[in-house]
Amino acid sequence: MTSSNAASRPENRWRHDPALPLLANDEPPPYNVFNPDGASPYLLLCEHASNRIPRALGDLGLPEAERRRHIAWDIGVSALSLHLSRTLDAPLFMTNYSRLVIDCNRPLGVPSAIPETSETTEIPGNLGLTEAEKAQRIETLFTPYAEAIARRLDLLQQHGKRPIVVGIHSFTPVYFGKQRPWHAGILYGAATEFGRTLIRELRTEAGLTIGDNEPYTIHPDEDYTVPVHADARGLPGALIEVRHDLIDTLSGVGAWGDRLTRCFKAALKELD
Repeated sequence: MTSSNAASRPENRWRHDPALPLLANDEPPPYNVFNPDGASPYLLLCEHASNRIPRALGDLGLPEAERRRHIAWDIGVSALSLHLSRTLDAPLFMTNYSRLVIDCNRPLGVPSAIPETSETTEIPGNLGLTEAEKAQRIETLFTPYAEAIARRLDLLQQHGKRPIVVGIHSFTPVYFGKQRPWHAGILYGAATEFGRTLIRELRTEAGLTIGDNEPYTIHPDEDYTVPVHADARGLPGALIEVRHDLIDTLSGVGAWGDRLTRCFKAALKELD
């Protein structure tokens, strides 16, 4: 640790020596796979499933209230992803650590991959990181997840299959003080037909406001899942964004899980 790095933080208890393992033997692995032999062509990815922080990094200098906010994870998506994995019979790859440690849906090297500030909240444990500290987070958490997905896609394509890549996300109802009008949004890049089919199916239900590349857009400088795992391979791919106050209860998860299952199955018929 250099003196300049030490001076960049008010305290150093969140620093971790990268010569030591980032994860202890009794901590969860970087990711889990559910329903690995699922027969569906859908491959579900949940990059922001958890707000867990490796013990070696303490609490990143954040109080519990901040770690439970949307800045640390996508609220409701773990349960929603598991619901969809079951109803679609689809494999699901789910991360086990907070996007504040490293965001598995960001290209490496961009500021939001290991954010020093999320929305208006400073992340003390991410300030002044050395290249070795950043590299350890990449090698321990990001790379195993990304490479596991790539291997699965390679295997499926080698067997003549055409998987459909879907990331499951949620968004906060209010962002920088502005109310968002959407109940859900479909984000897509090259796979316009697939994305618009999902939007059309969701819009058949009265009372729903569905975003078309809203509340976000897919961009290779800010996204990893769709540009790398789908568009670069010529595969259909999209991110599903559901407003998190709609899926923060079991009943909400069930309702949106069933709704999305219907839409995914309808879209699959059109892709066939």
